[in-house]
Amino acid sequence: MIWQRPDGPRRRDLARAGARLRPGVLALLAATVVAAEPRYPLMGQAAPDFALHAAAGENVRLSEHRGEVIVVSFWSSRCTPCRSQLTSLNRSYQTYRSAGLQVYGVGVDDDPAQSREFAHSAQVGFAMLLDPAKGVARSYEVDELPMTVLIDRNGLIRYVLRDYSQANDTLYLQELRALLNE
Repeated sequence: MIWQRPDGPRRRDLARAGARLRPGVLALLAATVVAAEPRYPLMGQAAPDFALHAAAGENVRLSEHRGEVIVVSFWSSRCTPCRSQLTSLNRSYQTYRSAGLQVYGVGVDDDPAQSREFAHSAQVGFAMLLDPAKGVARSYEVDELPMTVLIDRNGLIRYVLRDYSQANDTLYLQELRALLNE
């Protein structure tokens, strides 16, 4: 699991661990975490605007949803963890949409027909968007699938999750709730 926060990778966790470790061990641990978790270059910056066609329903322009907390999840039909993550995101969407949450799945398959088929089979309540030219994925510097970006009500990228597993759902929900409560 690779979660990024504006202050960098898990610095609070490292500070707590430092109270119990010798300085040399702490330095080695910090260097390992930083090397293993490259900083997301768009952290704290305005989310790149986009307009994409939906697999079903209306097209979406991100800037029209300023004032809402937005989750953008990049997926591919060939990505096994993507389906699990989309199911989890759908639960979050159903629970928190009344609090101002908006979720978008962005498919990056080369074949739009394959993306549409996957989007329909995913059976989620949020918009599944198609990015076959990968322009939006490039603007968000997607380097791994699935990749999920949390955008605050002011349009700033606040958190990113690269690599999904059931184990990191708890952290994702904590970060999501924090944004919804701001």
